[in-house]
Amino acid sequence: MSEKKPRARNRERAEPGEMHNPVPWPMIIFYIGVISWGVWYYFQNTGFPVDAGDSRSAIVVDPNAKVDGAAAFAGNCAACHQPTGAGLPGVFPPLAGSEWAVADAKIPVQILLKGLGGPITVKGGNYAGAMPTFGKTLDDATLAAILTHVRKTWGNSAAPVEASAFADGRKLERDKPWTVEELKAQVGAP
Repeated sequence: MSEKKPRARNRERAEPGEMHNPVPWPMIIFYIGVISWGVWYYFQNTGFPVDAGDSRSAIVVDPNAKVDGAAAFAGNCAACHQPTGAGLPGVFPPLAGSEWAVADAKIPVQILLKGLGGPITVKGGNYAGAMPTFGKTLDDATLAAILTHVRKTWGNSAAPVEASAFADGRKLERDKPWTVEELKAQVGAP
């Protein structure tokens, strides 16, 4: 007698079998070609590490070179005072036409060295922010280049500032930012 298969088993499909499908030879040759080209391109355009002029060489900065005040301003000041020196109304005071920027150089020198906090009036507008101190992060030549840039652009016409003014300004020992009243009492103000 023959054994009957259950009906449920007849409805099922056969178990899948594992097939052997290797990667075609043209694809293998293509991938090897792309990888070889990439390696060649890398070494052709970047040079080997032993090259003296490759991109991994150290950059030597001439310590006697003049600092570009506009570039230093763009990197340190333009975020708040804007590239045009117009500031942001009610938030950051303008430097264009500012009586503080073109005042006696001792005043903006101290503001850059030690910072400024609290309310200040610039060009008739009131501001109550905080100017950070740059005396610990920037050297005298860079600070002088920034201040000279501010005092000579956007319609400002004040005398340039030398690095020695910042060296002299550092002699005044102070650990906290200035307020307008303290700055007026110590240095004078516009």
